[in-house]
Amino acid sequence: MRVLGLSSGTSHDAIDVALVDFRLDGDALVGVLEHADHVPYPDELRAQIIAALPPNPTDLGAVCRLDTGIGQAFAAAAWQAVHAAGPVDLVCSHGQTLYHWTEDGAVLGTLQLGQPAWIAERVGVPVVSDVRTADVAAGGQGAPLVSLLDLLLLRGLPGPVGALNLGGIANLTVVADPPAAFDIGPANALLDAACRQLTGKPYDRDGRLAAAGLVHPGLLAALMAEPYYARRPPKTTGKELFHDAYLAAHIEAFPDLTPEDLMSTLATLTAMTVVDAVRSHGIATLAVSGGGAENPELMKRIAKRLPGVEVLRSDAYKVPSDAKEAIAFALIGWFTAHGLPGTVAACTGASGERVLGRISPPARGVLVLPEAVEKAPKSVRFEG
Repeated sequence: MRVLGLSSGTSHDAIDVALVDFRLDGDALVGVLEHADHVPYPDELRAQIIAALPPNPTDLGAVCRLDTGIGQAFAAAAWQAVHAAGPVDLVCSHGQTLYHWTEDGAVLGTLQLGQPAWIAERVGVPVVSDVRTADVAAGGQGAPLVSLLDLLLLRGLPGPVGALNLGGIANLTVVADPPAAFDIGPANALLDAACRQLTGKPYDRDGRLAAAGLVHPGLLAALMAEPYYARRPPKTTGKELFHDAYLAAHIEAFPDLTPEDLMSTLATLTAMTVVDAVRSHGIATLAVSGGGAENPELMKRIAKRLPGVEVLRSDAYKVPSDAKEAIAFALIGWFTAHGLPGTVAACTGASGERVLGRISPPARGVLVLPEAVEKAPKSVRFEG
């Protein structure tokens, strides 16, 4: 079954695309990554997304326009993939998270925009979307859903093994018995916010600004005092907490701060919070993915604080680090289409595992899904 996974994360810069051909081999699911891409949002649409994110005020008109605009952008990205790599049987679209509603550590709701009907109309196949809400309704955090892929991919390796994703937010899956998964805190969120304010550029390429600066002890201590870090998993966070105004409120007390020192301090904040999480779970091997894996300065600061831990990229397991999230949603789409739960309750904190999402039928023809699978695969591996 050829499944197209679509995702855009908390950096909200582009749509990640992964077309995976899945087949069952006994109790293992085998995937072949046939196409991967990174499709930037149109500048105007990205500006509209940023303008609607917390703590900015917004209105229902803006939400409606974003739901349509993001849906059309995802449909265009899906069509590009089909045009480049051939037809697919199913699309699983995560959409774009605009709000993740948490109170006292509990997730009460989550909102991903990107109307799936535009994808179904453009590509002509069923679309799985709204993949987080079922877990939230069952008392879970609705994230990190990538834990399904991490556990199936890395289970059986000498461990504990950790899967670290460095997107706008850093999240960690601990492949152990019992497993765990949670959002650590900001990975690139504050770094990118600072870089935009300082240089007008979307990110600090290769961590050059951070490498040129020194860590400011006072600012680092103030940032590390954030109560979220002390919460026990399962826990999730996002731009609702770690946004531009959050950063501005912290740095106003340090008027002597240079741009280079700010970037260096934020890079060390990410490294220290990641290292604390990894150490607290006794992880021996750490597989890293996401945009932060492309930042050599950030990776250096993480690795040097983890002596004795093997730090590598998810590419070592034939899962390209820049396509992992989209691959994970392709996997979730396969599970949903076959009637299988796509959550790991021990990771999200839900009362039980749930089949994820809702299915939009193809714009033309009859909705046909594959025959249900009675038992979920025990592992996944990638070939090719």
